[in-house]
Amino acid sequence: MGSITRGLSNNITTSGVILPAGITNSSVSAVTSFSGVTGGGTLTLLSTQTASASANISFTTGLDNTYDEYLITFINIHPSADSAFKFNFSTDGGANYNVTKTSTMFRAYHFETDIGTALEYLTAEDLAQSTSDDFLHASYGSESDHSLSGSLRIFAPSSTTYVKHYIARVNGVENSGANDLTVEYYKAGYCNTTSAINAVKFLNSTGNIDDGIFKLYGVKKS
Repeated sequence: MGSITRGLSNNITTSGVILPAGITNSSVSAVTSFSGVTGGGTLTLLSTQTASASANISFTTGLDNTYDEYLITFINIHPSADSAFKFNFSTDGGANYNVTKTSTMFRAYHFETDIGTALEYLTAEDLAQSTSDDFLHASYGSESDHSLSGSLRIFAPSSTTYVKHYIARVNGVENSGANDLTVEYYKAGYCNTTSAINAVKFLNSTGNIDDGIFKLYGVKKS
């Protein structure tokens, strides 16, 4: 019996339950799914879009009552000009993106040159019963090596009883004169509607989304 096998067997109870100490990088390898683990969720990729000088990226299919939660990731999004990165939801399949939202936002930042750091609430980037596009990042840079990445989660978008909560976390490189900085934005809010949300759009406040990958996942909790 090898050392890994002995280590695992020593952490199995008489009733056959594996103790936490038995689960290590050595004892478990090449696992592609833990969907059967109690309290976990199954992540299913529904669609992928790649931006290419795109005015916006929208998902008009896939947001329905199949899943309890939807996760949208955006990877190395690059703008044509320094810009804010925004989003909005739709209740009519993308004909209109004008859902009433109330949200909150704060950020943490740190300059490359170490000249400053901060953690602050952003009143200019929150919404109060507004149909406007909501902020995900207030200003990310367009230099050749600049981009942002992050994710947006929306819960039970097809509910016709409750408002629809969303949470986002995004990190990007921001220009500030001769000094670049990393800026982490935290956004949360709710769509104040009992109509089903069935589409979402991402866009810049200025210019196009020149590059980047967007992925829509469904998260099954039960």
